[in-house]
Amino acid sequence: MKQTVQPFEIIVVDNNSTDNTVKLAQSFKKVRVLHEPKQGIIPTRNTGFNAAKGDIIARTDADTIVPKNWIEHIQNLFITKGIDAVSGPSFYYDVPIKSHLFVAFFFSISKLFFGHPILLGPNTALKSDVWQAVKNTICLDDHVVHEDLDLSIHIAQLGKKIFYDRSLIVKCSARRIIHKPKSFFIEYTFRYIRMLLSHRLKNN
Repeated sequence: MKQTVQPFEIIVVDNNSTDNTVKLAQSFKKVRVLHEPKQGIIPTRNTGFNAAKGDIIARTDADTIVPKNWIEHIQNLFITKGIDAVSGPSFYYDVPIKSHLFVAFFFSISKLFFGHPILLGPNTALKSDVWQAVKNTICLDDHVVHEDLDLSIHIAQLGKKIFYDRSLIVKCSARRIIHKPKSFFIEYTFRYIRMLLSHRLKNN
């Protein structure tokens, strides 16, 4: 609501929340709240993306803080870079070390694996026509893929340009690392490997 350039619309997808999130979101007249009963990041993301009416879809998460010029920055990138999708790094705001170097390293390693830049879920924007082109081919199993990396792969397979802007930085919560370290470090790692192998097999 405090963005230097106001978004065309704001969509919040409620994925069976049990706190006051929906009530809070509905208190803002500009916010449209949708409900997605199927639990998971992929169906939640898809519901929001399918409902979006703008030319560019910018996506973030509930535990992410975006800078006040986030929309303006994204808009300028699409105007000046001739791109189809963009992402940038994040850093954890609720841990002592607040560097985004870890995520930057992850971006670099992933680019080596996949051969193109990747998208980071809470800091992603893409053209709506690109979403329309890939939405029926993306993977739908939350337990096999990381939805943001999977989306990156399918966009790149269409020959579309993904851009990584190191200055497009957001702040994310480290709550999963703090409260569920096993899930973050082990589950996420094995899912990454499974996804990498499954996509390579499909392409061979």
